[in-house]
Amino acid sequence: MSGRSADATGSPFAPHTAEETAAMLEELGVDSEADLFDIPDEVAFDGEFGIPQRGEREVVRDLRETFARNDDLTEFLGRGHYSHYVPAVVDDLSSRSEFLTSYTQYQPEITQGFLQALFEYQSILVELTGLPVANCSMYDAATALAEAALLADRVRSASGSTVLVPEDLRDGKRATLDNYVDGSDLTVETYPYADGTADLDALAGRVDADTVFVYAETPTVTGAVEPALSAVGDLADEHDALYCVGSDPVALSLLEEPASVGADVVVGEAGALGLPTSYGMGLGLFACRDDFLRQVPGRLVGASEDADDRRAFTLTLQTREQHIRKERATSNICTNQAWVALRAAMHAAYLGPDGLSDLAETCVREAAALADDLDALDGVTAPLHDRHHFREFAVGVDDAPGVAAGLRERGFAVHVLDDETLQVCVTEVNAGAADDLVAAFAEVTA
Repeated sequence: MSGRSADATGSPFAPHTAEETAAMLEELGVDSEADLFDIPDEVAFDGEFGIPQRGEREVVRDLRETFARNDDLTEFLGRGHYSHYVPAVVDDLSSRSEFLTSYTQYQPEITQGFLQALFEYQSILVELTGLPVANCSMYDAATALAEAALLADRVRSASGSTVLVPEDLRDGKRATLDNYVDGSDLTVETYPYADGTADLDALAGRVDADTVFVYAETPTVTGAVEPALSAVGDLADEHDALYCVGSDPVALSLLEEPASVGADVVVGEAGALGLPTSYGMGLGLFACRDDFLRQVPGRLVGASEDADDRRAFTLTLQTREQHIRKERATSNICTNQAWVALRAAMHAAYLGPDGLSDLAETCVREAAALADDLDALDGVTAPLHDRHHFREFAVGVDDAPGVAAGLRERGFAVHVLDDETLQVCVTEVNAGAADDLVAAFAEVTA
């Protein structure tokens, strides 16, 4: 930024003079700044919004009419977006002004409370994953996965460039990964599933000297608990590839600790705690080994001491482009998820270790019970995969779109995976409607 004062030659905030701007445009071969953008006419702003003026009362009325058109459905939806009961204390405490209005905690002298809460959030993830380093700022599970792949490209001694992920990966997660690696030397390839989890024989045939990153999920996108995490980790280790495990904090409280199966990095959706189902907004968890400390994207909160030898918290590491030299930056991830991380930490602290594991056991128990009830119906197979399941499972039927439409008419929403497969997700929030869902299935499939 220019250091000149604000005058006719420019300002500290928009420093280019008219002559400088003209020179740059001439160098680029265009007549104006607008020529640098290819905006379709149908979406280009023409100076008019086309929105008639309304008073507050009219706007409220119109919004109520719009919301009234929403279907009143009981959702049995999952695939990365999970509905768990968020205690009222989380809403109450996180809405305090010192939390709700806080920006990134750049000034430790005035944000000790928030920084400590984020330190606790990181500590919770460290305990759940078994890995010693966790950050506090990822957009969601998809960006956390993509950042892990880029980390592998930076730190692994393997000469390859192949990123291996399951073929059954949520569309948004795969698209984000593809976007992140575009422009790098990395290429994304897939390995198949067998009965809902990793096909080890097929994976063994695809992991080679060109592999730099192997990703496995537990539970998978269809809710199956991966039984071969250690074997997948061994395959990655044999070829010096970074091993990344995807999960979430509720599942991690019950399933195998990723560090114990050789995971180098753990990613996932931490918004399973502290957030209602939003189908968009999330919170990515990212934990890794000590070796990668200075390669972690986002921010790390650390504990230190102030000038009076009192324990104090501060942003210890910020490796994004805004804070260090561009060539040394690991990521340009910017959006501050601190408030969402705060809510997740509050929810986890409210539940405590026993409460969190009880919630996880509920996710296993309710899924198994609902699958048994559905499987007892003629023409329904549940779960479709012979695996243990967490929250959700695939259901086999003759006409999945038709069954889903019939369920919708009866007030229930489920996922349609293909012509013969549905997916159902059950948690403590919708478990009370499980019997009604089974009755609706019976009517539709009769």
